Amino acid sequence: METRPRPRIAVWKFASCDGCQLSLLDCEDQLLALAAAVEIANFAEASSTLRPGPYDVSLVEGSITTAHDAERIRAVRAASRQLVTIGACATAGGIQALRNFADVADYVAAVYATPAYIQTLATSTPIAAHVTVDFALHGCPIDKTQLLEMISALLAGRAPQIPRETVCTDCKRRGTACVMVAHGTPCLGPVTASGCGAICPAFGRGCYGCFGPAEAANTAALATAWTGLGADRRAIHRAFRTFNAAAEPFRQESDAHADQDHPG
Repeated sequence: METRPRPRIAVWKFASCDGCQLSLLDCEDQLLALAAAVEIANFAEASSTLRPGPYDVSLVEGSITTAHDAERIRAVRAASRQLVTIGACATAGGIQALRNFADVADYVAAVYATPAYIQTLATSTPIAAHVTVDFALHGCPIDKTQLLEMISALLAGRAPQIPRETVCTDCKRRGTACVMVAHGTPCLGPVTASGCGAICPAFGRGCYGCFGPAEAANTAALATAWTGLGADRRAIHRAFRTFNAAAEPFRQESDAHADQDHPG
């Protein structure tokens, strides 16, 4: 009886901190089971054995910040049957997208002794700005349970069951009191997608928006509520300019509260 070849998976890094790739390695026992079911053909974070494509599924971490990476992601797309972006950098440009609101030349001059040697783009953009993406997995970092669900679903030929509810929904499931109502603590939970299990509110802290905007996020209403709690324009501006600063509608809300003299 002819044995069917195992599906081939590749994992790629662009501009990022490697945290989402480490989330995959942190799957431990589940990763062993996955490795038995698929061929992990290219994963530089985990193995020096890098096999050429084509690949059934490519997982891409990181944003595009150089012309070289813009070329490289097109090559990855061409070699991949399905391409999945993982994490805030790949899906929204990441924390490095803060450069999008300023002059990157000023940053380069301040950080590097010889700026002329640095070749970089003026912006940090998500993978979807350059190639077609089949599925996006959000988070900073991603949730390993969501990652395993996504891989299993794609290999089985079904749609991944990844919720995009708000963090508030997770708080209610956990029985966690709303930090905004109970303590007057500003929280991005009402406009942020679930995925972390509402960890921060469970410890009495407001959500930081790690998993990006939830569907139909009403950021303007939340900003008004924050103002009622005593948050000023600068605090609201800064809250929306973190891990998912370039993601809509976080970008729009941060722009709405920017200092006109110093918009960054």
